[in-house]
Amino acid sequence: MSEQKSQTARSWAAPLKAIGRSVAVPLLAVATALLIGALLIIITDNTVIAAFGDGIGLGLKRAWQVISVAYGAFFFGAFGDLYHFTETLRIATPYIFAGLAVAVGFQGGLFNVGAEGQYFIGGLTSVFVGYSITGMPWFIHLPLALLAGAAGGALWAGIVGLLKAKTGAHEVINTIMMNYIAYRLAEFMLDVGGPMARPGYRPVSPEIQPSAYLPQFVPSDTTIRFNAGFFLALAAAVLVWWLLFKTTLGYEIRTVGQNPRAARYAGISVPRIIIITMALSGALAGLAAPMDILGVIRFMPNAFASGYGFDAIALALLGNSHPAGVVVASLLFGALRAGASNMQGVAKIPIDITSILQGLIIVFIAAPAIIRALYRLRGLEKGEGLITTRGWGQM
Repeated sequence: MSEQKSQTARSWAAPLKAIGRSVAVPLLAVATALLIGALLIIITDNTVIAAFGDGIGLGLKRAWQVISVAYGAFFFGAFGDLYHFTETLRIATPYIFAGLAVAVGFQGGLFNVGAEGQYFIGGLTSVFVGYSITGMPWFIHLPLALLAGAAGGALWAGIVGLLKAKTGAHEVINTIMMNYIAYRLAEFMLDVGGPMARPGYRPVSPEIQPSAYLPQFVPSDTTIRFNAGFFLALAAAVLVWWLLFKTTLGYEIRTVGQNPRAARYAGISVPRIIIITMALSGALAGLAAPMDILGVIRFMPNAFASGYGFDAIALALLGNSHPAGVVVASLLFGALRAGASNMQGVAKIPIDITSILQGLIIVFIAAPAIIRALYRLRGLEKGEGLITTRGWGQM
């Protein structure tokens, strides 16, 4: 009996150790990035430098005060109360959609660098449906506006998928070019006097109808902007997981992503899967924009650049192109962005420090050998955990 218990314990020990190692690296990456960020704050603060001139003790005391105020404001801005916690979730919502968009592309062997442009087009289509249709009940109007955003993004990315499938044109180049087209198209549509511009002197669209609003989490408190979009994002993550890992189409997407030649030999239509993958990726990116338009600002401004589409590449990499990983990475980025705003307002620390923290976290997680070497952690077996992609131009 005791031998059986020991065997059972050993059978559980290996998976638990593996989980512990996989969790330890991201946590240590975040902690290390925060430590380096603290050093940057210290060496760029004139009061700390002046205090060191009066003595090491005074310098260390002042440095601790500055870091305490800065990171205290940072963590309060991300999780301190209901407003700040819901702001973290709200900011994470479009991140989840954009991250899922890039992750789906990665699963299919495609590098979608055009999520930002698809976000713009999804914004244009969703805001048009949101303000142009009147007299419709919310349970019809709101889904139509969301579907319009998804359709706009799917169409924009589908063009790239079609070019890739039919001509072999590389999706990285084409999605970058489609980004610029989307930017200029949005400027034309929303500029003063443009086809979708609000009458007056502001380059913004008309305000959407109330029937297209995303329901607010706390309707009685107008300062809390958290809305139902977050739950739609979680539902989208579950749906993407089911599609990729529980359906025939998902198996075909992953097979084409891993080895398109083998997929073709197995009878899978590689061009069809490329087009479908890019369209799905674009639909998810297009859905990110309505989270801001229908849930927060209620119109689309000319300068709608958010950076969500480019941050999404980092999110997909941090999440290992898995929906659950993307959700966790998006929550992290939401906390960083929400905390940075409060840190800048309270501690007068430049918001650029947070961009540095994001970059450091990405580097440390993408290159875990750095963290393992710093903290003397056991590494993986040779070749295990190695992330590779298909060569450029391969079909």
